[in-house]
Amino acid sequence: MTVVAPPRLPRSPATLRGAHKGQQTKAAIVDAALALAAQVGLEGLSIGAIAEVMQMSKSGVFAHFGSREELQISVVREYHERFEQDVFFPALKLPRGLPRLRELFDNWMRQTSAEIDSGCIYISGAVEFDDRPGPVRDALVQTVNTWQSAIYRAVELAVQEGHLQAGADPRQIAFEIHGLILALHYEARFLRNPNGLQRARQGFDNILSRHIP
Repeated sequence: MTVVAPPRLPRSPATLRGAHKGQQTKAAIVDAALALAAQVGLEGLSIGAIAEVMQMSKSGVFAHFGSREELQISVVREYHERFEQDVFFPALKLPRGLPRLRELFDNWMRQTSAEIDSGCIYISGAVEFDDRPGPVRDALVQTVNTWQSAIYRAVELAVQEGHLQAGADPRQIAFEIHGLILALHYEARFLRNPNGLQRARQGFDNILSRHIP
């Protein structure tokens, strides 16, 4: 005998409004948590701290995030989405090869410069969770690996387009480019060196000059 499922009743307008409001509230909590994490790190996040910032009860925040860990992971994912919007996707509008790779690096430098007074979740998170296994570290590793793969692919395309030497090692070049951003963050945020941006850009040009045909 075939069992026919009863038709699904449409949700009432009040239910839909409640769901939409809930999504808005959750997005606002993540936004506030991301701003706080930029200042105090992911470890500084807690249900209580966000409840205070949002002027909500702890139970109200807990209703959207069942744990501190879930809140931290949501912040990591939100940061990654914004990073892609500001750094990665604009570069895709440029031709493959060096134009796109240069744009990726320029966007990345601008992002790093904008975070001098707040902090980069990727970098601070790596310091906090480098030796702490668990879901938060896994989320950080996944997002950083995704971005590093994008840089590697951009370098690989530059080789394929003939903009870089055929024998160039894309993984080594991507590694060195990443190192420039880490150095820039250290110089600009910790040492307050005003020449950090200039040094990073010169370093990028030096890397490319060794591999341009």
